[in-house]
Amino acid sequence: MQRLRQLLPSAEAIRASRWLRWLGPALHHPKLWHLSRRGMALGMALGFFFGLLIPLAQIPLSVAAAVALRANVPVAVASTLVTNPVTFGPIYYAAWRVGSTILGEPVDTAPPPPDTVTQDEPSGESWWRTTSRRVLGVGKPLLVGLAVLATAVGISTYFLVSAVWKMSVLWKRHRRRRR
Repeated sequence: MQRLRQLLPSAEAIRASRWLRWLGPALHHPKLWHLSRRGMALGMALGFFFGLLIPLAQIPLSVAAAVALRANVPVAVASTLVTNPVTFGPIYYAAWRVGSTILGEPVDTAPPPPDTVTQDEPSGESWWRTTSRRVLGVGKPLLVGLAVLATAVGISTYFLVSAVWKMSVLWKRHRRRRR
């Protein structure tokens, strides 16, 4: 627990953040900073949910939800970092695949070579229009996939953290009784 407390941002650092200052006195509630099973599990689930669902402003939204639900704020802030420059690509690709599967859209295994023109690409189209059309075509499956992944990961994180916490308490109690 001590090591976890050292890794998490302090209450003063979060309160002083210009992005979170608007929450004001709501950030002073003691439950928001206490390391409890429910607070940790809910804070981590909220952080993962908003970290996966929303590409921008993840931290303020997860803190606002943590304040509203009385979850642990530092854990919610830290767990939004599930999406970072290293994990962003694989997560969004997986979300796109999940969304395409749910919507029943065909998923190409390999893109066509760049110098060939397919039937859905007009031959006189500029590279900017081609790129924007492809990005917009990915939009709906990506949004559906992100919503499904964020919800599934958030819910499973809550139950997994709760179970690990409970097992840890039971293990410590068992060791104390054996002594």
